Amino acid sequence: MNQLVRPPRLAPGARVAVVAPSGPVPEERLEAGLDILRGWGLDPVVAPHVLDRQRELDYLAGTDEQRAADLQSAWCDPSVTAVLCARGGYGAQRMVDLLDWAAMRAAGPKVFAGFSDVTVLHQAFATRLGLVTLYGPAAAGVDFLKNARAQGHLRATLFEPESVRTLTAVPPGGTALVPGRTRGVTLGGCLSLLASDLGTPHARPGARGGLLLMEDVGESPYRLDRYLTQLLRTGWLDGAAGIVLGSWADCGPREGLRAVFADRLGGLGVPVVEEFGFGHGEGALTMPLGAVAELDTEAGTVTLDEPALS
Repeated sequence: MNQLVRPPRLAPGARVAVVAPSGPVPEERLEAGLDILRGWGLDPVVAPHVLDRQRELDYLAGTDEQRAADLQSAWCDPSVTAVLCARGGYGAQRMVDLLDWAAMRAAGPKVFAGFSDVTVLHQAFATRLGLVTLYGPAAAGVDFLKNARAQGHLRATLFEPESVRTLTAVPPGGTALVPGRTRGVTLGGCLSLLASDLGTPHARPGARGGLLLMEDVGESPYRLDRYLTQLLRTGWLDGAAGIVLGSWADCGPREGLRAVFADRLGGLGVPVVEEFGFGHGEGALTMPLGAVAELDTEAGTVTLDEPALS
């Protein structure tokens, strides 16, 4: 597994597009997120269907074709330097196969950021475009709008990525489940999406040589066990260099989660760190995917060889 291409960092005045590839976005949250982006000196533009809601399937922001067209148009617009997802939810799997990857590849490298259901797109951007992407807060996400730490870390990653080359677990995080130091290329995202993406055309074929980042929300311990067991049985976890576990909001008590992780991941024989502070939890860190990094479980750090953006 190799380091992917790093997109250029942002500068004041940069035009950024906000898209909704999955769930519908409340207008008040969208406006609040746009105000934050404008406060950073960015020029945000909203894709046409961000506020849409399908009539029959009201958990989707517009039709699959509309959401795919929004993302592709934003990415291929030469005036746009970054594409930020407004939220997660569900729906990226339904539209990812509708994207014209040749056209998007021709548009050149840009910043792409989002989390949760957007995991499917992070995998596709890695396999089809070969790009480093940012697994971080959504532009209209509740935690992003209310948490200064989440805002500050995303902003630093976008504008001054050298200042956040060392990613440090926030208290009381950084607990070593399996101690050690290791290196690899970061990959991953939301565990349930990694499991459901197995075998699809745009998914990574496996985690070999990678530093695997995983988190989720609202999944009971037995369901997390099921997802991890699926990854194990398919061999997708074979050869992973190390594992970094983020937030597990509303997934059950820590003791039960730790038992699942120890049982399913402890036998891999690689360093594993818990509670690192990215994903659906409060004050989520922005984690680059596709970058070479070193994990030190004792220090509770993931240190990038190079800044996430060039």
